[in-house]
Amino acid sequence: MNFIRTLLIIALVYYTLKFLARLFAPFLMKKAVQKMQERAEKQYGGAKKNNDVKVGETIIDKKPNQSKESDKSVGEYIDFEEID
Repeated sequence: MNFIRTLLIIALVYYTLKFLARLFAPFLMKKAVQKMQERAEKQYGGAKKNNDVKVGETIIDKKPNQSKESDKSVGEYIDFEEID
């Protein structure tokens, strides 16, 4: 009789913990993600987003590289002949 009682207690504890995990897991995951995000922002230097951009305004982050003139010796076509 004690063996069955012990098995029932173990099963009750297991299912109770399983239910509580499903209940609190989303909250705990949300907190963990927020902490990771805060650490990443702190490590990055706390850069903030630019929210003062007006609708339709064009933003250029960096100047594009100037294309260099191609070297005339590059890309010379060589016609190879097949040897039988």
